[in-house]
Amino acid sequence: MEPTLYPKAAGEAAELDWIEIRFEVEEALHGYRVDRFLQARITRLSRTRIQSIIGTGALRFEGGASIRRASARVRAGDVLILRRPAPDEPAVPMHYEEIYRDEVLMIIDKPSGLPVHPTARYHRNTLTALMRTREGAEHGWQMAHRIDRETSGVLALARGAAVKSRRQPPSPAGVLKRSFARRDVHKEYLAITRGLLEAPLSIETPLGFDPQSTISIKMGAVAVEDGGAPARTDVEPLATSSFRGEPITLVRAIPHTGRQHQIRIHLALEGRPLLGDKLYGVDEHLFRDMADGLMTMQEVSEAVGLPRQALHAHVLELPHPVGGRRMRFESPWPPLLAEVITCPSG
Repeated sequence: MEPTLYPKAAGEAAELDWIEIRFEVEEALHGYRVDRFLQARITRLSRTRIQSIIGTGALRFEGGASIRRASARVRAGDVLILRRPAPDEPAVPMHYEEIYRDEVLMIIDKPSGLPVHPTARYHRNTLTALMRTREGAEHGWQMAHRIDRETSGVLALARGAAVKSRRQPPSPAGVLKRSFARRDVHKEYLAITRGLLEAPLSIETPLGFDPQSTISIKMGAVAVEDGGAPARTDVEPLATSSFRGEPITLVRAIPHTGRQHQIRIHLALEGRPLLGDKLYGVDEHLFRDMADGLMTMQEVSEAVGLPRQALHAHVLELPHPVGGRRMRFESPWPPLLAEVITCPSG
């Protein structure tokens, strides 16, 4: 459900850039009224608001005419396109540093605050858009994995195939993505947790969407028999200090699985949430107030103590997608986090 940004047509006002969001109807929603289908896919919008959007003609079947009746039915396999003006976006750091580059592999150091892909809130101000500017629209680089917007550090990309074919060998991007899927990579994160951690931990709580939360993107502890996915994170304390009069711990976290928000959730479940985490480190009403526009990002940052979550992708080891040579890359501890606590390794 990632939006695609379309530039304004000649003569249109600057604010009339458009985004299009693509929804494919899955089997479970076959036969739904179109308003109920969209409500199931965009949970933050009320049914009344969705009906109003449909009435403007902003929704259509892919390759077809606009849908103007909320009572229209959708079928499994249908693709709906929602078009709307692109909203103003928060400012983000529009830069990244290259750590390594050859013909098929690129490793970058992503700053905190820069989203990797388009979301409901970010369209122009993303790493993908920035790369199109720096590398050209047909640059061919594909990301092998993701890190959160507020997380900084090492990110790997590889060249994709110009034309997809079952007969041709996998592209370097395909090979590298398989390495991540097979867990043939080693990742180390540095994080600042609230509270003291005095001994290493191995956390193996399975994770899934949090059934107790009203926030659709929030993950939590979910038993495997209830649909949770196995997850393991090893955590080692490196240094301790204090922040705003409370104890904090700098830790090294090694994820052995790649679940969404894994390190953040595992540490929070142990009673040591990340410093600055606006989703797992505070009561979730704070996140809701920010999402609903009742609090600004700056007000929320002041409430949690940092303008970012204290999580940094420090080390990435992987096999080169051509030849398989093991390579290790590092991103230094960010200055903002170094002001909070010094990293012993620098």
